[in-house]
Amino acid sequence: MKIEVKNIAQAFSKIEEYWSPALLAQLNGQDVRIAKLKGEFTWHKHDLEDELFLVIQGELFIHLEDEVLQIKTGEMVIIPRGVLHKPLAPEEVQVLLFEPTGTLNTGDQENELTKRNLKDLR
Repeated sequence: MKIEVKNIAQAFSKIEEYWSPALLAQLNGQDVRIAKLKGEFTWHKHDLEDELFLVIQGELFIHLEDEVLQIKTGEMVIIPRGVLHKPLAPEEVQVLLFEPTGTLNTGDQENELTKRNLKDLR
């Protein structure tokens, strides 16, 4: 087995579409995904999966039912399973995501933002 060092900045340069996560690595049944975000996402929840958002660059807002979280560069948040949320990025944001392999980006919603086949950057 070859152990590789990943350059996250180089990986982000390969992402051309907003709200389209790419697979960077996998470990212990979890995907390490990266994505560029800009604009408004859809309200959704993940019934079985927690999601970790780590903001690499920019400022991300995550709307919950009763508050709005502000996550800045170098900060992270875990959205617990079952929590309705809607990400919003007024300007481009680069995020690293940890979630179980097979997690659908739009959770319980199916729409034009749903991505079933992730770009593979491994």
